[in-house]
Amino acid sequence: MEFLDLLGLAVPLFLLALAWFTGSAVERRHFRSLAIRERETSGMLVSQLKSFPASRAGSPPPCLVVSQVVIATDYLKSFLAGLRKIIGGELRSYRSLVERARREAILRLVEEARGLGYDAVCNIRIESSDIGVSERGKGATMVTLLASGTAYHAARESAA
Repeated sequence: MEFLDLLGLAVPLFLLALAWFTGSAVERRHFRSLAIRERETSGMLVSQLKSFPASRAGSPPPCLVVSQVVIATDYLKSFLAGLRKIIGGELRSYRSLVERARREAILRLVEEARGLGYDAVCNIRIESSDIGVSERGKGATMVTLLASGTAYHAARESAA
């Protein structure tokens, strides 16, 4: 009988550990992907200024670029965050969720501008919304971000 009790405890603990490690691995892989893509687009001028800093005179007109991202946490992190809300404190899983969504939205914005032939984006604005949580607060938490900006051609510094 003791073996069955131990097995009854071991299976749920194993499944919780598996869920934790799988969710963490997916999150780490996404952060690595973001870092690689950010390095690839590091030459782009990105600004929240409303004007066109260092714009090239006589270049083609600016263009509006938009990106949208929806990212969710897994059920285990949502459950643990629910427990954390009871005792208070920082919800780190939600912070990383919003950080991933923000970085992904800006990257998609910059990649769209680059795809259209522009080399700078200014006036970046980000709007967010929480979606996917039922009235009773059960289920995975999701956040959607809509990023917009103005793509333009930046002036190149001449070699002196």
